[in-house]
Amino acid sequence: MRVGEFEIQEPLPELRSPHIIASLTPWIDAGSVGSLSIERLERYMRARDLGSLAKPGHFFDFTRYRPVVYFEDGKRKMRVPNADLRWATGLGSHDFIFLHMLEPHSNAEEYIDALVEVISYLNVDRFCRIGAMYDAVPHTRPLLVMGTLNGQPIEDVEGIEGNRRRPYQGPTSIMNMVGDRISESGVDNMMLMCRLPHYVELEADFAGRTKMLQVLSTLYGFPAEYAASQRDTQQYARVTAEMQRNSQVKSLVERLESDYDARRGRREQQRQSEEKKELPPLPPSVEEFLGKLTGPGEEESS
Repeated sequence: MRVGEFEIQEPLPELRSPHIIASLTPWIDAGSVGSLSIERLERYMRARDLGSLAKPGHFFDFTRYRPVVYFEDGKRKMRVPNADLRWATGLGSHDFIFLHMLEPHSNAEEYIDALVEVISYLNVDRFCRIGAMYDAVPHTRPLLVMGTLNGQPIEDVEGIEGNRRRPYQGPTSIMNMVGDRISESGVDNMMLMCRLPHYVELEADFAGRTKMLQVLSTLYGFPAEYAASQRDTQQYARVTAEMQRNSQVKSLVERLESDYDARRGRREQQRQSEEKKELPPLPPSVEEFLGKLTGPGEEESS
């Protein structure tokens, strides 16, 4: 079945209020955090193919995104780079569509139109783009995930920091227009970005993947084993061991730790201050009762 530029497999599954979890390669996918997280979810949730672009060569340069040759049951096959859609049944009230987006090399406006059209056709409730970027953070502290929903910082979700940094200005991806376009049609537009240490550039950052999956598990109630991994601690443990041999890197990490701890401390103080402001005044009868408990006679006998 053709939906715009996409070829969708039939029969189309009956999806319940589907949420898309998408990654964008190579832009804003440092350490392959977004793509690795989606691949793990697909494996655990036994995702099935849903569709892909009918003619990906219309948008992608195959001298830059290379096709891959592989063997299956003794037969030689070729996998062509594409924008793939897969789906899986959710554990709660939502089913999931996993979308692997590639940055286009040509006809970007048509590519965006095609994505918006297929998202609308599938009656998606939320479009959640996940990924990672490098930042001045230490690998010796818990990684941070910045989150927004419809352009506003996400608050009160474990593992997510509301992005209160100064708004970014500079080069960006044309693919941000996908989120802008679907927001106009009433679809929730969520973005989750993990901040990775800028001095550790790993092709596959498993600590970032674990952190992202922990956040998604909090949002959607995924089982703990979706995020469980030993690779993340092993990778960063090796970085720490190497750091001890380089005094300059060690000094850099110590400065980043001090800045990280100071910022976290200020946030905690602000949170506590806001909580105190929100406390309602006690009724006079309760104030009187508490006053009797700490009266002069009580203090003398203690």
